[in-house]
Amino acid sequence: MKTILVPVGGGDSDDLVLETALAVAQPLVAHLEFLHVHVGAGQAALHTPHAAFARGRALRNTLSDLTQQADERTAAAARNVREFCARYNIEMCSERGTAEAVTARWVQEDADALERLMFHARHNDLVVMARPTKSDGLPRGRIESLLMACARPILIATQHAPRPLLGTVMVCWKETSDAARALAVALPLLAKAQRVVVVTIKEPAEEPLEGLAAVARQLQWHGIEAETIALCSDGRSAAQLLTETAGQCGATLVVMGGYGHRPTHELMFGGCTQAAIDGADTPIFIVH
Repeated sequence: MKTILVPVGGGDSDDLVLETALAVAQPLVAHLEFLHVHVGAGQAALHTPHAAFARGRALRNTLSDLTQQADERTAAAARNVREFCARYNIEMCSERGTAEAVTARWVQEDADALERLMFHARHNDLVVMARPTKSDGLPRGRIESLLMACARPILIATQHAPRPLLGTVMVCWKETSDAARALAVALPLLAKAQRVVVVTIKEPAEEPLEGLAAVARQLQWHGIEAETIALCSDGRSAAQLLTETAGQCGATLVVMGGYGHRPTHELMFGGCTQAAIDGADTPIFIVH
């Protein structure tokens, strides 16, 4: 896991995303690809509340405002990255060097934002993103779209960037392909963690101990000593149980498989993936 894509929007969440990206890049000695997509007024209007209803002079004013906002976000994104790299002495480069240190590159695009995000995500090992908090010309469901289609893990930042990020890593386990994939992809992070806890939720008719033991044994072959916890389903949702356990463990990162159910099912009925995307208190490393 050596290249990390970091979309930078020029908004309030930039510092949080940059700090979270550095927190995962440092133990891996990884390269940070800072990506900003300048969103044109026409594209931004598609994802801006009420813009579709503007007509005549109101429409012209709306498009002018969106153009100005996009230019301001682009300037702010470049400034935020420049100041961040200066603060942490991060070298800007486009080729891998010989120094064992975190490096970075600035990439700016002027095209379809989600398409360019998807392209760059597929050509990096990890994507670090923040949840959208306000209209910025991009679709609000960008994390869900990337998770479903980019075939790369996404690290979702929260309101605080924990340092170290790899203090206590909690792995959410279930006998599914998504959980197995997440465990495999997260191995480089688990190998750097100070503590690893594997958690599963036991349904009344299930016996999870065999699966937990197998996961612990698999991790041991990688030199990772993991604790295991089997939770009993008590009527609360899986998301509630896992969130409570993450707090009790002092988890600084949660690893989980995404969308074991179809996304439409999760949106309608709730689920761990959607709960994590919408507002988990702990940074989430998630893979579909």
